[in-house]
Amino acid sequence: MPNDTRELPASNNDAVYRFLGGSPLAVAFRLILLSILVGIVLAAIGFDPWNILHSIQLLFRRIWDLGFDAVNWLWRYFLLGAVVVVPVWLLTRLFGAPRGR
Repeated sequence: MPNDTRELPASNNDAVYRFLGGSPLAVAFRLILLSILVGIVLAAIGFDPWNILHSIQLLFRRIWDLGFDAVNWLWRYFLLGAVVVVPVWLLTRLFGAPRGR
């Protein structure tokens, strides 16, 4: 509309909200929650946070050693991950900021 005005440049508080995607406390809470959930999934796979490269190498070695049974093993981990990822995705869609057009 021609009579709409906006303060330029954006205030510091507005810039922080835009950069983070919300209030800093809410963003920190979401990041903490997502980190815990992803940590649970990675622990189920057998990853060690202190030696992540060795854990990844061990994961691929186990997949290789399992042969055709790896398909079943990967399917179980896919389902385990989906239990975490799908609700997180759904929550971010439901409680996320509205997208502009």
